Amino acid sequence: MRIAIGSDHAGFELKERLLARLTAQGHQIRDFGPNSQEPTDYADIAAPLAEAVVDGQHQLGIVICSNGVGVSIAANKVRGARAALCTDAWSARRAREHTDCNILALGSYVTDHPLASEIVDAFVESEFEGGRHVRRLAKLAAVEARHSKGHSELPDHALDEGNEREAEAELSPMA
Repeated sequence: MRIAIGSDHAGFELKERLLARLTAQGHQIRDFGPNSQEPTDYADIAAPLAEAVVDGQHQLGIVICSNGVGVSIAANKVRGARAALCTDAWSARRAREHTDCNILALGSYVTDHPLASEIVDAFVESEFEGGRHVRRLAKLAAVEARHSKGHSELPDHALDEGNEREAEAELSPMA
């Protein structure tokens, strides 16, 4: 799988450990930085990473800061990004299965490496279930469209009942 990973300085050590682990598992990893523990603003890493995921350069993304909140907010500012801050494997699995999240946010000060590894595995190994969740994602896309410039990328007919397969294909490049 093609996975993007990045952090601020607070998440650097955890990022490095997860990067090595994911690479050893055979994933293709792009490191968005930083390359050291020098101060780095989380938005400078999370936003370009989210853009690359939304553009389809990577199937999933992982962003890390001290508590995971800053990177998740920054990533979610990118239209089409669905970043979830997860603190356990169940939440990570659920984020992918029900919400088709494409970016995992972690807090390095509150999540140690063994737990972070479990969370990442659950996130990477899970897939979007589709079905009833497509309707809910369409509603999220409509909210996003109302609060951003331009029009929704989802055509109006995709919201009609019975068009779940079409909506699923348009909402989730990973489906």
